[in-house]
Amino acid sequence: MFLLLVWIFSGISDIEILEMAMAQNRTILTFDRDYGELIFKKNFKPQFGIIYLRFNNYSPIFPGELIFRLFQREDFHFENTFTVIDENGIRQRIYK
Repeated sequence: MFLLLVWIFSGISDIEILEMAMAQNRTILTFDRDYGELIFKKNFKPQFGIIYLRFNNYSPIFPGELIFRLFQREDFHFENTFTVIDENGIRQRIYK
């Protein structure tokens, strides 16, 4: 699985990010809450999913360590899933 890191592509639209991720079979990793609306209201369905990190205060290394640990677990799958990770835990909503 390859990640598409949204903050690297600042300056292009969320829709362009989604189209790029779908064309390149990538998982989107973002701090931007707008992707949930694009999936569930605008019907964009990136096959490899979206991981939305919803943290207010964190060290610069924390998101990378967290994602690394999640990818090591066999009980997490991100395909066709909108995953929200925040201080309260991890929630996943499957879309098709």
